Amino acid sequence: MAVLTEEQSMLRDAARTWTQEKSPVSAFRKVRDSGAELGYDPAAFAEMAEMGWTGVIIPEAYGGSDFGYLSLGLILEETGRTLTASPLLSSALAAASAIILGGSDAQKEAWLPKIASGELVATLAVDEGAHHAPEKVALHAARSGAGYTLGGAKTFVLEGGAAGLFVVSARTSGKPGDKEGITLFLVPGDAKGLIRKPLKLADSRGAANLTFEQVQVGADAVLGEEGKGWELLEKTLDRARAGLAAEMLGAALQAFETTLDYLKVRVQFGQVIGSFQALQHRAAKMFTDLELARSCVEAALTAIDNDSPDTPELVSLAKAKMGDTLHQVSNEMVQMHGGIGMTDAHDAGLYLKRARAAEATFGGQSYHRDRYARLNGY
Repeated sequence: MAVLTEEQSMLRDAARTWTQEKSPVSAFRKVRDSGAELGYDPAAFAEMAEMGWTGVIIPEAYGGSDFGYLSLGLILEETGRTLTASPLLSSALAAASAIILGGSDAQKEAWLPKIASGELVATLAVDEGAHHAPEKVALHAARSGAGYTLGGAKTFVLEGGAAGLFVVSARTSGKPGDKEGITLFLVPGDAKGLIRKPLKLADSRGAANLTFEQVQVGADAVLGEEGKGWELLEKTLDRARAGLAAEMLGAALQAFETTLDYLKVRVQFGQVIGSFQALQHRAAKMFTDLELARSCVEAALTAIDNDSPDTPELVSLAKAKMGDTLHQVSNEMVQMHGGIGMTDAHDAGLYLKRARAAEATFGGQSYHRDRYARLNGY
């Protein structure tokens, strides 16, 4: 377990208090049942911004606190515990990272203060198929006049309905699968020719498919260097993956604790079911897996903060391990609760659905096991 500074401990404790008091699972259930188009409560997100959560990784010069990725991970862990839906991951972490890492001074000045204040929701538009495959970019960007024309589609864009800015991966040369020839663009949400189609996802979060019909952007929309966007994209995605793994850790921990509490009170055959050895073994397995998963997640976030050369490996390890662990714990939550665990009245189903969606986002377990092996020369 990472050794936290006093400030980080205070931040985590404040996040825990807020999520449990102001954004418990019942609040997410209410958003889901209301059919809210955005998939989250804008008033709750505004409170997060007021507390400074949307500026944790953003430099002080642009209105943030420059407090690092481990610190933002601690917040995401607490939001994961209560299934709090918000653009914190997609906007304040993923899109903000892309601009911090690849943006010009003008781009940082234009967008980062708005992300830090929560005034703007930004997000990544990367994948184009059913599975995460960031190198398979087909959306094309052709030079036209003083800028570029974008044409193509993006799928499963997180917060695609709420976003006022998209970080879009496009192909300026080569063919899908080539890592050369990928360029990142900053595309405003109100760009002419940009069409959004909201999606209904299992976990009831906000997402959309995007179609780009001859969308015109200026030369100043290029993030980083034309045709050299792959490295920037991978670094950005690794930050998003590590942040998502932290959120998944929170969900898994809460699912485990809720299940453990149930094992201590449910009586069957005249005994508390937690006294049955078979269930004790399953609970012990979950506990040890969660401890290992926490180590992986915190190592990945710390590596990002330290700009460590083994960051990609540690991130893929964290995402794969966390995916396996959350899958197991969310299954066990339903199984050990028995009949009530199968009903919508109980929260078990909400954790299970969130687990499946989070596992697939930014690459599932098989994707990251394969990537980890490749990075280590296998």
